Amino acid sequence: MDAMTDKKNLVNVTDDSVVRPTRDEAEEAVRTLLRWAGDDPRREGLLETPKRVVNAYNDWFRGYDEDPHKILGKRFEDVQGYDDMVMLTNIDVESHCEHHMAPILGTACVAYLPDRAVVGISKIAKVVEAFSKRLQTQETMTAQIADAIEDAMSPLGVAIFVDAKHQCMTTRGVHHPNVSTITTMFRGEFKANAELRQRFMNLCEQSKR
Repeated sequence: MDAMTDKKNLVNVTDDSVVRPTRDEAEEAVRTLLRWAGDDPRREGLLETPKRVVNAYNDWFRGYDEDPHKILGKRFEDVQGYDDMVMLTNIDVESHCEHHMAPILGTACVAYLPDRAVVGISKIAKVVEAFSKRLQTQETMTAQIADAIEDAMSPLGVAIFVDAKHQCMTTRGVHHPNVSTITTMFRGEFKANAELRQRFMNLCEQSKR
């Protein structure tokens, strides 16, 4: 599923046809994987592992239960004439690759150019969390964040920059631990105005120093 073509993913919880298993079934699935890996889930050190893994999944994938439109629902129009970009840098990104379920760890910079209203700055970080706490590709996640802000707020422009390392590449497969992936998305004035776009990129770079 791609956010650029399927806008229902903006508020996606899960597809109605997907029935979540019970907690007991999820824990039994972990025991199966432990046996497949060659260990014994009955040994002392692993007895509580299924419960811990399911608890971890509740945290890692809580984004499926979050609605970005609701997160951005409360806006403020009294900004005393402010008409420049609003930008958050170094938002932590903790996601998982949908191909291998391996961690994706990095940071995001997000900016928007308000039209008539702004949102509380924490809401932007929460939108990033709502999409990162799902099985993802970085490209789709970047587009989803831009789509959510654009659809919910109708700003004059949106800019997204994500820099992350994928453990499906750093700890398995080709084993390149120093490689990071950068994705960007520009909408509205950020796409049309090269100077504004460059200001955004410069601020992203400065935030990493």
